[in-house]
Amino acid sequence: MKFDLDYARSVIEVEAGAIKSLACVIDDSFAAAVEVIYGATGSIIVTGIGKAGIIGKKISATLASTGTPSHFLHSAEAVHGDLGRVQENDIVLALSYSGESDEIIRLIDPVKQRQIRLIAITGDAESSLAKHSDVVLCTGRLSEACPLGLAPSVSTTCMLALGDAIAFTVMKARNFSAEDYARFHPGGALGARLITVGQSMMFKRGEKLPLASTTDTIKEMLDKTAKIKRRGAVMIVDADGRLAGIITDADIRRAMGKIGAALFDRTTSELMTPDCKRVTAETLAAEAMAIFHKYRIDELPVVNGLDKPVGLIDVQDIVAIKISR
Repeated sequence: MKFDLDYARSVIEVEAGAIKSLACVIDDSFAAAVEVIYGATGSIIVTGIGKAGIIGKKISATLASTGTPSHFLHSAEAVHGDLGRVQENDIVLALSYSGESDEIIRLIDPVKQRQIRLIAITGDAESSLAKHSDVVLCTGRLSEACPLGLAPSVSTTCMLALGDAIAFTVMKARNFSAEDYARFHPGGALGARLITVGQSMMFKRGEKLPLASTTDTIKEMLDKTAKIKRRGAVMIVDADGRLAGIITDADIRRAMGKIGAALFDRTTSELMTPDCKRVTAETLAAEAMAIFHKYRIDELPVVNGLDKPVGLIDVQDIVAIKISR
């Protein structure tokens, strides 16, 4: 069998061209739609049937993962009890290229009776769905890419692109950060790359930290930190509680080899590494790993905005979450 590869290329070109033409849809109606979604106090309920329903599931998933609570509601199941999932403060986003799908049309009355706002993505601005929606995003009539011109292809691709434009515009307006994204994606390689130092360090907020003062002797430092769960390093702070330096187990071993028991009478300021590397709880764990590798160190103090220690992260804490590099 010889396949028509030129035709396959034309499918890509036709769909790409249709997406490009959507730029004209980014108008006042689009602005109204994202304003409604941005200001929603409930969830965005995305509904559709057939191929449009499959696209709706993806749009709903994108909204949910980028800071906008969302659920997908199957249009056929909705009129058989699942409308109970929709609350008065929710917004319904309905997808129907024709705007006349029976399952979608049957949803209009129950939604409007409860005064729930309805946003439509459709190809026909004169359709029943469009006429009864609060906001309409109309792609216009499109020629499908399939050989028969029937199977949803161009129309569903455009719906998907428009859904992404909505989700990401709202995401940008929320100032949704990489750290926010990580909280919604804790699993897998993606979550590992986006997890923060605060989420990965062994010491949690409020726990006793391995701290000593610049005026403490090494003996006093060891006594202070003897019962702390991990003593791979001690953070040295000044009179104001700000990080002044760090002393590691390796520092102590090296000093003992040079000066012996006299070490215990030395002050921490004499032994510490001053101006040591440090991170904040908001630093990505991947960034901390890069510091570990670059400077060949095993411990990093975690400080707040005042440069006061709030934690300590060990290279093994990050290795444990298997960050992809």
